[in-house]
Amino acid sequence: MSIKASLGVVFAKLVCKKIAKWSSNPIATQEKVFQKLVATAKNTAFGKDHDFNSITDYESFKKNVPVKDYEDLKPYIERIKKGEENVLWPGLPNYFSKTSGTTSGAKYIPNTKESLNYQVEAARNAILCYINETKKTNFIDGKMIFLQGSPELDYSLKVPVGRLSGIVAHHVPKYLQKNRLPSYKTNCIDDWETKIDAIIEETLPEKMTLISGIPPWVQMYFDRLLEKTGKKQIKDIFPDFSLFIYGGVNFEPYRAKFEQTIGKKIDSIETYPASEGFIAFQDTQTQPGLLLNINAGIFFEFIPADEYYNEKPTRISLKDVELNKNYALILNTNAGLWGYSIGDTVKFVSLKPYRIVVSGRIKHFTSAFGEHVIGEEVDYAIEQACKVLNLDVNEYHVAPQVMPKEGGIAYHEWFIEFSAEPTKVAEFAEVLDQQLQGKNSYYKDLRKGEMLDIIKITPIKIGGFNAYMKASGKLGGQNKLPRLANDRQLAEELAKFII
Repeated sequence: MSIKASLGVVFAKLVCKKIAKWSSNPIATQEKVFQKLVATAKNTAFGKDHDFNSITDYESFKKNVPVKDYEDLKPYIERIKKGEENVLWPGLPNYFSKTSGTTSGAKYIPNTKESLNYQVEAARNAILCYINETKKTNFIDGKMIFLQGSPELDYSLKVPVGRLSGIVAHHVPKYLQKNRLPSYKTNCIDDWETKIDAIIEETLPEKMTLISGIPPWVQMYFDRLLEKTGKKQIKDIFPDFSLFIYGGVNFEPYRAKFEQTIGKKIDSIETYPASEGFIAFQDTQTQPGLLLNINAGIFFEFIPADEYYNEKPTRISLKDVELNKNYALILNTNAGLWGYSIGDTVKFVSLKPYRIVVSGRIKHFTSAFGEHVIGEEVDYAIEQACKVLNLDVNEYHVAPQVMPKEGGIAYHEWFIEFSAEPTKVAEFAEVLDQQLQGKNSYYKDLRKGEMLDIIKITPIKIGGFNAYMKASGKLGGQNKLPRLANDRQLAEELAKFII
């Protein structure tokens, strides 16, 4: 074991003791975060508008601060963009993370010095928890690649603007810089396909041990590597590759093809970073779920997902959450987001400590007749269908077909890109349908009552989803394809790429 690896083991042990301390006292930890957030922001414009001086506890906070989405916070954001200080948080934020919104257009999410420190710390902690538990350190002495957005920043506003992954690249600790790829020059390449080719040139000669990124874009990198080298599996190119770090989408539907492409099973670490804050990270290889990052300048709130659109939904803090119940996630952060609905839904799989899984998006669902099928359910159904029929899927999207042109009753249309020419489409649809009925009782009732027909699969050409993403300017980086829709807008676009 190298000196660097030995020091990593010692450091991991110390950090994990601190994590164990705050994760074992979650309510007190969150109360401390809550009080500090409110006290720090009481003299900001938002704090004055919402009378933070009168807030003494969570109940009074809820009375003063309603749940907000980006549109509600946008007037404050616009003031910051013009250079006004002390609007949502003292001073000016260090950066705006620019994200693509659906109804709001581009969103500008503030990132402060405090919030960025926790972004870097949480990513580090996920790796240290892995080292502490497994004692595996070989990856430390190899090269590490992070497939991410460009670190170039836009300085046209009073606050620099960039993509979160690119912003964080400016704050990677020095002890990781020597082993880190791609180079700054390559990372700045805007065109994703050109960038992938440049990354391949840089990484091929190296001893790659850790790869990080959103699964579909890493898969694209792998496919290009195999095409370039003529090798059959990634293990033949990078024999020392042993750790994959990912976030942004559920990895399970991709896992089988990943392992087939790599040629061996490798360990993985899941993280849950967002422009709004680093929400959770995998702290163990033996238990499901991600440890909620309750000591990182974020005070968490939750609304039962089935109440989210009610006039007066239930709104609770961590102490009142229940196991296996879907909640819309609400954030209050040290970047100045207050009562902010991030749009994700989560489910607790452990309360000691508090661990979550991401179950979907509050606005991403398919509900032709009130079945409200969510991301967690379609991910599970396709994962099981792949196992039953021994097939691999590259990507998919689900949309309702309420008025079929061919006549008949409504159904869910699944646009699926298989990894090879599909030969069992009808059987796959049958298994999908049965699995979805097993996960969603409303869907089952509608199927039994013949209000919905069996799932219809529309096969997409290999590479079709990437072609769509490229055509829409969303190829690579941190862009993710919506798995579910309650309309046919994306379905109509995907129709251009069917087999």
